[in-house]
Amino acid sequence: MAVKIKLKRLGMIRNPQYRIVVADSRTKRDGRAIEEIGLYHPKEDPSVIQINAERAAYWLGVGAQPTEPVLKLLKLTGDWQKFKGEPAPAPLKVAEVPADRHLVYEAAAKEALSGGDTGNSGTTPKKAKKKDEAPAPTAEAPAETPAETPTEGEG
Repeated sequence: MAVKIKLKRLGMIRNPQYRIVVADSRTKRDGRAIEEIGLYHPKEDPSVIQINAERAAYWLGVGAQPTEPVLKLLKLTGDWQKFKGEPAPAPLKVAEVPADRHLVYEAAAKEALSGGDTGNSGTTPKKAKKKDEAPAPTAEAPAETPAETPTEGEG
């Protein structure tokens, strides 16, 4: 039986998400798999690539052939170089861990109570920014339209 390491497509239209699977080469693209060894989400920034290095090394060791897209992913993560005995590639770009919303809220509340108030009590930062950017009312009176005067010939 010829075994391939390939991508199994999941996700919605225009939002592909893939599983890296080991499957018989004769199965359908999204058909039955022997084992799932990783994830690939190309639409996120940076792309999510998670591969179980031990299982990938095992399957490569017993003769499983990666498809071209999977080979590129294995080269990005360094698993292919480890299998071939080559030097490791440069590290991947890693997504920043988002700040905990609860902690951010508590910090903002504490700052507001401690005197960091700018006179915009009860407004959100976006509303305060809009108020600051709004043009100040001018002392000039708005230009009035001239009163209609009867023209000659009207009677």
